Amino acid sequence: MKILMILDHDFPPDVRVEKEIETLINNKHEIILACYNYKKNLPEFEEKKNLKIYRKSISKFSYKSSVAILKLPFYFSFWKKFIFGILEKEVVDAIHIHDLPLSKIGEKVKRKYNIPLVIDLHENWPASLETATHTNTIAGKILSSNKQWRKYEKKIIKHADKIITVVDEMKDRIAKLEINENKIHVVSNTISPKDFPLTIDKPDPNFTTLFYAGGINIHRGLQIVIKAIPLILKEIPNVRLNIIGTGSYQVHLEKLVSDLNISNHVSFLGWKDLLEISKHLAKSDIALIPHLKSEQTDCSSPNKLYQYIYAKKPILTSNCNSLVRIIEETKSGISYIHNSPEDFKKAFFELLNNQNNTIDLDYGLNLINTKYNWSVDSKRLVDLYSNFI
Repeated sequence: MKILMILDHDFPPDVRVEKEIETLINNKHEIILACYNYKKNLPEFEEKKNLKIYRKSISKFSYKSSVAILKLPFYFSFWKKFIFGILEKEVVDAIHIHDLPLSKIGEKVKRKYNIPLVIDLHENWPASLETATHTNTIAGKILSSNKQWRKYEKKIIKHADKIITVVDEMKDRIAKLEINENKIHVVSNTISPKDFPLTIDKPDPNFTTLFYAGGINIHRGLQIVIKAIPLILKEIPNVRLNIIGTGSYQVHLEKLVSDLNISNHVSFLGWKDLLEISKHLAKSDIALIPHLKSEQTDCSSPNKLYQYIYAKKPILTSNCNSLVRIIEETKSGISYIHNSPEDFKKAFFELLNNQNNTIDLDYGLNLINTKYNWSVDSKRLVDLYSNFI
């Protein structure tokens, strides 16, 4: 099949999209990817083996108008002109929309060309916007209505022939929107073990090192971890927290660290590539997924979850539904109440001591090798398109 994918950001990078493209090409499909050109200044057209990438420069005005996509016409107009321009040159057999916003464009293409529509929901978009910083400003609330997004989601996904979600909890949520479960397929953000480099580095025996890698915003919950550090230091003096990543909330976290007088115990290491992340993970004792619990994070499948299990690092995670389920199934960690530094401290010592033998890192690794890996999830993606054929 020749599949038109639509992605509303610069490409690359996008680990999930890259893996899906590689999988489908390896299974004799052709991919045409449409994305915009905003920050990267990449070629307008690239062609590789069974992959064509069309990029269209987007103005700052059109880019910024995406926040009001359901109220103002500019963003949809940009994409409609772009996509139908591609379809004047290309004949496609299916259209694959990455995430909810541009599903309306996918529905228009489906209707005009009578081809299958796949909507690939990387996240719970309405819930994500509900907690996003930019939609909670006065202007953001005017331009982006959560009620309107939920109405849009319920209406537009009914036009999909297949819907992809990243986790079972998200599948259950979509099914409740009056969608036949047979149309919903789970393709998780699992890893290909061959693509995640393990290193021989070891933890420093003089410290108990906590490790976090990812974006830095208020919803990642690092402020709860930082507030727990002084509580832990009262009982053990050698705990430290290493944070890899960048984000707008870092300045607030740095001030919190200073106010709590724990600067010697918390390090902001900035952005690192995958190999450096792997090295720092290997040097850590405990890996963290401290997301604040919300409708969005209850349905999440972060890539780092599977990286941590594969690296055999015990995990401290907040009590988000999907995270707790996988952590308990893989016996790879302990959860804590997402907004409680006191409960984080309690879970920290419980994990450190493992008195109840709840942690079995070899068992978790076995599940990565047999169940929670991209070879399993990619087969679901391939089967989905085989059904169309």
